[in-house]
Amino acid sequence: MTSNGKVAIITGGGSGIGKESALALVRGGYSVAISGRRAEPMAETIAEAGEAGSRMLAVQGDVGNPESVAELFSKTMEKFGRLDVVFNNAGHGSPGVLMEDLTYEQWTGVVDANLTGTFLCTQEAIRIMKNQDPMGGRIINNGSISAHTPRPNSAPYTATKHGVTGLTKATSLDGRKYNIACSQIDIGNAATPMTQRMGQGVPQARGEVEVEPTFDVAHVAETVLYISNLPLETNVQFITIMATKMPFIGRG
Repeated sequence: MTSNGKVAIITGGGSGIGKESALALVRGGYSVAISGRRAEPMAETIAEAGEAGSRMLAVQGDVGNPESVAELFSKTMEKFGRLDVVFNNAGHGSPGVLMEDLTYEQWTGVVDANLTGTFLCTQEAIRIMKNQDPMGGRIINNGSISAHTPRPNSAPYTATKHGVTGLTKATSLDGRKYNIACSQIDIGNAATPMTQRMGQGVPQARGEVEVEPTFDVAHVAETVLYISNLPLETNVQFITIMATKMPFIGRG
């Protein structure tokens, strides 16, 4: 658990995929800043890291708010002095209601968290990474398999995750001149509090409700660590990690 001298930021680091990824990176030698809306879960993440928690920082805030994002990156630089990896993980869905019944507030809430938040964090990361020595870094976006194929009644989530794919491609292109690599990890049914409902059954495209399999979220964290450890001349552009038998290809 000795430091490797590299620094990472993980949004949504208090639970689920963000928490497991933060623990994997800090145990892999990274100094890690995590962000989230609630302080208590982030404190629990740091406590779970044990001695390695001394290389962690928690910054409470909302990724959809430019001031909160600026504070996250500013405090990270104040404490650690550089930035090597950003995992844009924070996000959420909307209630599973008919598209025509969604409220404007439900739509904008998902857009702010999933797409605007990813953009704002990417902006801040580029500003730092292009001006540090050595120049460059790595940005990893949580795309979700909904970046490819929607679930029923998921228009806001699906639209934002498709948008994240476009942002990943744009960041890969615009970041080249600064030695910034950008990856997207598309995750399907990792076992987290968000996917507990899979065990009770979820709506399928054909109108039925079925239980769906999940897989250990630790495998997502391992993948994030693997991508993070690659040299900057190598990139995993897109990767899908999912429960093998979940409905995805053709959603059936």
